[in-house]
Amino acid sequence: MTYIVAEPCIGTKDHACVDVCPVECFYEGEDMLYIHPEECIDCGACVPECPVAAIFEESDTPEQWKDYIAKNADVFKENASLPKAPTREKWEEARKDPSSDAAKYYEKYPPKP
Repeated sequence: MTYIVAEPCIGTKDHACVDVCPVECFYEGEDMLYIHPEECIDCGACVPECPVAAIFEESDTPEQWKDYIAKNADVFKENASLPKAPTREKWEEARKDPSSDAAKYYEKYPPKP
């Protein structure tokens, strides 16, 4: 079983999960991060690091987010060119450049206090 990222990631994109992933299987989507199902080694290190509890083992995904299992897999079939997700430090640094994807993301989803 692989792990997946579900809806709570949208609007958060914290990147703490990326920092602890030993195989760097997180990728940067427009609104959320994705775990590559063929690269994930099922270690679960990312789960406790997610501040919004958006990461689940496929078999433990809550019913309301079951469709994210397919979304996580399908995004790699449809768009094999997704970039690797940067570490939290690099993401925050990129945010300082107004033309960066990180800055644009926070324009769309202002950080929660």
